[in-house]
Amino acid sequence: MASGLGLLSLPEAALAGSQLEEPLVDSVRSALSSAISNRAPPVPEFADTASRTTYLHWLGLVSERLKRQKPDATVRLEFLQTIWYESRRAGLEPALVLGLVQVESNFRKFAISSVGARGYMQIMPFWTRVLSDGDAGKLFHMQTNLRFGCVILRHYLDREKGDLFLALGRYNGSRGRATYPNAVFGAKKRWDV
Repeated sequence: MASGLGLLSLPEAALAGSQLEEPLVDSVRSALSSAISNRAPPVPEFADTASRTTYLHWLGLVSERLKRQKPDATVRLEFLQTIWYESRRAGLEPALVLGLVQVESNFRKFAISSVGARGYMQIMPFWTRVLSDGDAGKLFHMQTNLRFGCVILRHYLDREKGDLFLALGRYNGSRGRATYPNAVFGAKKRWDV
């Protein structure tokens, strides 16, 4: 495990596993395709002032923690706004998604793993064939990549009946092994607010 965690500190490391394409029933494929294709802009909306204050507090703290990986303030804020929007949209914690991005790509937009997974959340190109138009190049677009990743993780979480450990293993293609889920859980701690 120590050698795998050592890779997390290398900026070149992209730790996507060997996730395999699984057949999806038509209803699941339709639901996932619909979630991917909804092109709403990543603008958080708030029901009340307290919710907005919570978001702004989170944004300030997490932005400061992300400065080293994303030094440009505009790029960093757009990234975090999208993380917040897409994770909430999928019913996931933003800290979990940030931990997953850290482990998968170390926040590199153009990361490509040895098995061909792409972008921030290391999406396998087959997902574009299954859920979209088949253009794997779109996986380097920030919102597209984060949306795909959040929707896919939500799908696996539902499939594993809420078991996040198993869902993360399935996301990585290492279901049942602890190394990857534990790495994401460890990275998540940095982003908890």
